[in-house]
Amino acid sequence: MGTFRSIEWVNGVVRMLDQRQLPHKTVYLDYTDCQSVATAIRDMVIRGAPAIGAAAAYGLAVTAARSSADAVAALRAELETAADVLRAARPTAVNLSWAIDRVMARVADPGLASIGAIRTATLEEADTIAAEDVAANKQIGLNALPLIPDPANIIHHCNTGSLATVDYGTALGIIRIAHEHGKKVHAYLDETRPRLQGARLSAWECQQQGIPHTVIVDGASGHLMRTVGVDLCVVGADRVVANGDTANKIGTYNLALAAHAHGVPFYVAAPTSTIDLSISNGAAIEIEERPAREVTHVGETQITPDDTPVANFAFDVTPARYITAIITEVGIAYPPYEESLAALMAKVKA
Repeated sequence: MGTFRSIEWVNGVVRMLDQRQLPHKTVYLDYTDCQSVATAIRDMVIRGAPAIGAAAAYGLAVTAARSSADAVAALRAELETAADVLRAARPTAVNLSWAIDRVMARVADPGLASIGAIRTATLEEADTIAAEDVAANKQIGLNALPLIPDPANIIHHCNTGSLATVDYGTALGIIRIAHEHGKKVHAYLDETRPRLQGARLSAWECQQQGIPHTVIVDGASGHLMRTVGVDLCVVGADRVVANGDTANKIGTYNLALAAHAHGVPFYVAAPTSTIDLSISNGAAIEIEERPAREVTHVGETQITPDDTPVANFAFDVTPARYITAIITEVGIAYPPYEESLAALMAKVKA
């Protein structure tokens, strides 16, 4: 199996695998300041909620490492500014602000009395966030194993594997873990317009890891369920709120509706860092809109008439009533989600 990391700290720089160039080129880019890290997040050099969180944490670490501040107060102020820059990069994924808040809480520790201590603490926290992500992803896959029949046809949307996390992945990680445990799984990968993360990235990951797979167009899921047979759908999440409503890549809601119509279980895989109990329901989730060019062009080729109006919603919200269960690293939440999610988050705080 191929191994790769979406992001890591290498010799004082933040190194990211440029996902815009996959599957045709494998290119790693190095970043040395928070502004460039924020741009990488916004331009989708790195994407996926857990990976974005790790990128933000490392963006703060590289800010501290490269700072010319000559006083602790000045470095803390510089990090506050960097946090604001990073926080504005993409609004929907809760992991971004979660990771920033976590690093900044460490920075605020009055026991950090020197610039060197702050630099060490920021990098330690970023490394911890990255390591915890890998461990959480593996546990999500293990928790999901009893839910995966053998054999199993599974529909997956977007990309939620190693490229969307630090390593292993959430929903695609579940498929990977099942494959590694000898189950005969076949992943049907939605191409995931407009940026084709399924066709470009998930297919590349499955190929690297030897997982049987087939790419389908986004609109084929209902036909596949009716004619071929699908055992379950599994998707990731960019934000899960208190009632179980889940924001994820655009097209997830459509897939959930098709699964509901055909009686196919629909699972969401997410680390607890993606659960946001401060929001009561999905209507309050901010939905990012991205540039029209992502829709009007495929690569450099324009596919629409000039000046065609475009609504490019990056995410949609799947209502909790269409979600069979939410699989996390500390357990599986079932309806009613107001109770089960709160119980899982209480485990995290215990």
